[in-house]
Amino acid sequence: MNATPLLATAEIRTLEERAAQGLAGPTLMQRAGLATAEAARSMAADNGAPILVVAGPGNNGGDAWVAAAHLRESFHRVIVLDFAGSVPKAPEAREARDRFLAAGGKSVRGWPADIRPALVVDGLLGIGLARDVEGEMARLILRINACGAPVLAIDIPSGVGSDTGAVRGVAVRATKTITFLARKAGLHTGAALDHAGEILVDGLGADPALLAGYPGRLLTPEAFAGVLPARARDTHKGSFGTLGIVGGGKGMTGAAILAARAGLLAGAGKVYVGLLAPDAPSFDPVTPELMLRTVDDTIAADVLVVGPGAGLSPSATSLSAFERSTLPALLSLPKPLVLDADALTAIALHDAMREALAANRRAPTILTPHPAEAARLLRCETAEVQADRLAAARSLAESFKAEVVLKGAGSVCASPDGTWAVNGTGNPGLASGGTGDVLSGLIGALLCQGLPAREALRYAVCLHGAAADSLVARGIGPAGITASEVALEARLLLNDWTK
Repeated sequence: MNATPLLATAEIRTLEERAAQGLAGPTLMQRAGLATAEAARSMAADNGAPILVVAGPGNNGGDAWVAAAHLRESFHRVIVLDFAGSVPKAPEAREARDRFLAAGGKSVRGWPADIRPALVVDGLLGIGLARDVEGEMARLILRINACGAPVLAIDIPSGVGSDTGAVRGVAVRATKTITFLARKAGLHTGAALDHAGEILVDGLGADPALLAGYPGRLLTPEAFAGVLPARARDTHKGSFGTLGIVGGGKGMTGAAILAARAGLLAGAGKVYVGLLAPDAPSFDPVTPELMLRTVDDTIAADVLVVGPGAGLSPSATSLSAFERSTLPALLSLPKPLVLDADALTAIALHDAMREALAANRRAPTILTPHPAEAARLLRCETAEVQADRLAAARSLAESFKAEVVLKGAGSVCASPDGTWAVNGTGNPGLASGGTGDVLSGLIGALLCQGLPAREALRYAVCLHGAAADSLVARGIGPAGITASEVALEARLLLNDWTK
């Protein structure tokens, strides 16, 4: 799998130092400013209105001054909103500012009255934001968002955490973001997805080999072409494993059936379903290929998905049969487990199961929490998980010695060895009941077909999101996409990626 590198802020700082040492000619800031100017030229409306460049006090503001000088020299009307009003620290920024002002460029300290800019260039803040944006700077960001002009953000929209994707108080809503050297983790997860717009990456002429060795990746469909081998003609259903689904308590049998159908559509050779409801159906009339069995029979499968719709005891003083006996027994099995939904909540609530999962299992384990389930497992608040999704996923992977996907906008996959990935596919169409059950079935099917746990998880997460994207591209959704539609579309894409 050859996925795009994704870097955290500290790694970007190291990369900047290494890249600067290997460059001859213009500095990184000079190159970033020129790249910003070129992007701005392509975005600015040709209506005679000025480009407003907002320059902050740091290196992001330095990039902005360099961009403003280039834009003025190419005969664009440019106004620089100099937020700090002080001389830039970087020599390249000082030289660009002096050149801009000496040539008659206009600089202001506040929002210029009676203009509607052709474009706003956001150079107010950059990566490494350490606190919430407040006061005058927050008011300026709100003014940028309300001005009605397209916005080009430099490196990352001001107010967005470059590691977390979280909004620190208030953040610029950019039309496009031009980011430098490498993609930043925070651009691809959480609230950042509603602030970054289209992301442009400029390597600034640095050697691409410098990106090797970093632990983070961005998951895109291109990375999975050919990962799952094409099927040989001389195969049979046993060649592709048996998937078992354990779940579907009273009133929730649909969750387990959705996971099972997804597993069948994604290529598992056989699918057993052990339903927990006492009045469970004996077969699925829509998908009669599924084999509905007792839980005891289902655990004979090669891979188990445990938890969709399992149900938990409503009493704090009593346990359901699933919590009391079924789940502890399954955790002791020496076979791959995908733990989802109520299985995760049960593990979070019961120390003995937490310890069994973290200390005793040797077979591959995959956890698929949404943010609230992750918070229960980490014993914190959901808001804390969402404030730093990458850290939460990595903490779960380390604590439980498991492959983890923290679901949500820009799902985060994390492994016990410290590697991680953020998913680049998906849309709000996945915000509907049952789509998580489909994801767990996809993961299980890929494990059955021989992919290692880390690759199976990342492949399934990317495929799941890409299926939703494909549906929207065909005019289906995002509102009203169903989990069943996602499973069917995933089958189409999986076969296309396998070719």
